[in-house]
Parts: sequence; C-alpha cells; structure tokens
Amino acid sequence: MSNPLQSHPPHILSLLDRLHAESTTQESSISRSTYATPSTDSFHTLMRDKFIALEQDKCHFIYQLARTLNATTIVEAGTSFGVSTIYLALAVTDNLSANGAAHGKGAVIATEYEPAKAEQARKHWAECGESISSVIDLREGDLRETLKTNLPDQVDMLLLDIWTPMALPTLKLVQPKLRYGAVVLADNTVSSAQGYKDLLEYVRAPGSGFSTVTLPYKGGLEMSVYLPGR
Repeated sequence: MSNPLQSHPPHILSLLDRLHAESTTQESSISRSTYATPSTDSFHTLMRDKFIALEQDKCHFIYQLARTLNATTIVEAGTSFGVSTIYLALAVTDNLSANGAAHGKGAVIATEYEPAKAEQARKHWAECGESISSVIDLREGDLRETLKTNLPDQVDMLLLDIWTPMALPTLKLVQPKLRYGAVVLADNTVSSAQGYKDLLEYVRAPGSGFSTVTLPYKGGLEMSVYLPGR
C-alpha cells in the first residue's frame, strides 16, 4: 500500500509509524468485549493511558479526503494522543500552501477530555514542528462545552472518533457550521453499531440533509456528506 504522505518530512513519517505501532500493541492487549461498556468508571480508568488511535489506513484516507475537499477547517472529536490530528493538520497546511496561503487562516479544532492525553498530544505535535502545531487548536474539557462557542463560520470536515454516546451531540453542535458538501466521518460504526444507533438513525433519516455510506474499513467507517436543501 502506497503512503500518500511520502513527500512529507521523514521525522514526521517516522513519528507516525512509531505511534501507530504503539497504538496497535496497546489495542491487541484489550479484549473486544471491553468496549461493550464504554460508560463505566473502570472502562475510563483502563483507557486513560491508551492511544485508541485511528488505524493507519484510515488516517491515510482521511488525509486524502481532506485534500480532496480542500479542507482548511476541520473539527476532530476525540483527539487522544493526537495521532490522527497530525494527518488532519498536514492536510490543512498542504491545502493552505496549494491555495497560495501558506500563512493563511486554517485550523484543526481538536478536543480532548483527559488532561494527560492532551499533554502527550501536544508533545507529539511539537515533535512534528511549528508548521503542524501552529494550525491545531486543542480544546480541553467536555466538548459539549468547548465546542459550544467560537467555531468558525464554515467547517469542511468533522471526524467523530469518540465514545459513541457523544457522537450525535457533537454532530448537532457542529452541524450549523458545516458547509454544503462537508464530510462527517464516524469510526467503528459496524463494530459499535449499537452505540452509534442514534447517530446512524439521525444521518440516515429522510430529509436529514446527509448522504451517507459505510466504508469497508476495519470496524466500519461511516462517511456522511452534508447536502441540505437550498
């Protein structure tokens, strides 16, 4: 499989390979049945120091998709250790550069509830360098509060890589800012279909304004294009 990021700085590619390997090792030690109770205290304690990063092939896809959309404003719900955030930031900076606005306005608005994860994510972004860290706006705390205000007028993409009960509330917060043709991605919508029940019913409902398809990645990846009536 070719890497769509192969023209980017080697130190960033090496970092991403290392982080994906660490994430895969962590996940292999966690039983799939553990995810059946994502709202318990013991579950949150277990996951407090885990990556739970988007798989590398999905990250390559979201980078390519963001480039296709010419996305310069992206919201990521569930940043964790900031792995997928790097891909989104690379896409935003590449799009700004291609638009002749290397120092123009663009942002990946990232969200993380756990302070320790947010701290580690910042370290990873700093390792990438200023060109990446400078376009990331990390908002710590409950995203139902941190995304309530100060969103850009136009959002090109929303990535939902978060505990399933938070997915629909997050979409409803960001939806008023989604531009026509914006894309919403939700991870593991097949393996966690029951948890995503409300979200999937919402985007698949007639008249929702969304055109949605389940992509055949591991666990399922729901891609919904926002096409409201004009």
